[in-house]
Amino acid sequence: MAERSINADRMEVILNLFGNYDENINLIQKEYSVAVISRGSDIRITGDEENVFAASKAIEALLQLANKGEMINEQNIRYVFSLVEEGNQENVFKLTDDGICVTMNGRILKPKTLGQKRYVDAIKNNTIVLGVGPAGTGKTYLAVAMAVKAFRAHEINKIILTRPAVEAGEKLGFLPGDLQNKVDPYLRPLYDALFEMLGPDTFARQQERGCIEVAPLAYMRGRTLDDAYIILDEAQNTTPEQMKMFLTRLGFNSKIVITGDITQIDLPDSKRSGLIEACKVLKDVDDIEIIRFTEKDVVRHKLVQDIIKAYEKYYDKGSANRNGKG
Repeated sequence: MAERSINADRMEVILNLFGNYDENINLIQKEYSVAVISRGSDIRITGDEENVFAASKAIEALLQLANKGEMINEQNIRYVFSLVEEGNQENVFKLTDDGICVTMNGRILKPKTLGQKRYVDAIKNNTIVLGVGPAGTGKTYLAVAMAVKAFRAHEINKIILTRPAVEAGEKLGFLPGDLQNKVDPYLRPLYDALFEMLGPDTFARQQERGCIEVAPLAYMRGRTLDDAYIILDEAQNTTPEQMKMFLTRLGFNSKIVITGDITQIDLPDSKRSGLIEACKVLKDVDDIEIIRFTEKDVVRHKLVQDIIKAYEKYYDKGSANRNGKG
C-alpha cells in the first residue's frame, strides 16, 4: 500500500476539487481505485503504488485549474484522465488563459482541451484555418466566438457564416416558405451560436445593417470579401469546385475558418468531398493551418466520446475485414 500527500494551500480550492457531495473526488477514486481524503490543506491518496502515482498526477493537474479559478466538473476531470494516460497532464496550464469572449449570460468562453487551444491559437496566427474532427469538439462554436471577439474589437467589419445546403434539390423544395425559409434549417446551428454570444436583439440589428450575414454557400459565388471573418461550416459537404470557389473569395484584412467532419459526408457517392481534397492541397501552404480534433476534444456528454470511439472501432474492423478478403 502506497500513500502520497499533496498540499492545496487554500480550502476553497479543495472544496472545488472535491465537488458537491464529493462527486468529483469519487470519479477520481473510481478511475484509479484509490482512496482520497483531505486533512486540513493536505490531500492524501492511498492505494497501489502505480494507481496512487497516476491519481496524484490527475489531482495536481486539476489543482492547477482550480487555482486559476476554473470550476472542476466531470468534463474537465475526464479530460485530465486522458492527459494523464498519455503523459501530457503538465500542459493543462495552457487551458487557464484569458477567455475568448463573454456570452450574453456572462459565461466566459475558453478552450476546454489542448486541441481546442491549438485551434484558437491557429485562428489567431493564420489567415485560413481548417478545423477537422468529430461532432462536439467545438469547431464551429469556437470559430464563431473568435469572429465575435474580432468584431467587437473592430478588427473586422463583417461576420459571414455559411454552409452548403446539400439537399438543395428536391427535399428543400417540399419545405414551406421562400428560399430563406427553406435554407434556414441548415443554418440554425450558426444562428444559435450567434444568439448566445450577441443576443437575439443585437444579432438582428447587426444583420439588418449588413454586418452579420448567414447564408448558403451558393451566395458566396462571384464576391470578394474584404474586412470580414468568414466561417464555412459543414465543409465536408462541399464539392472540390465549391471549396475552391469559396477559398478564392478571400479579400484583404479577412480571415477564413473552415470546419467539418469527414466521417459525416452527405454528398452523393459519386461526389468527392472538397474538405478532404483541400486538406491535401493546402497542407504545405504558408499562412494556412489544418487542425485535426480527436474524440478527446469532445466537450459534450461523455457518451458522445464513447459513441465516436465505438463507430471508429466498428469501421476499422469492417475495413480490416474487407482488406482481408481482398
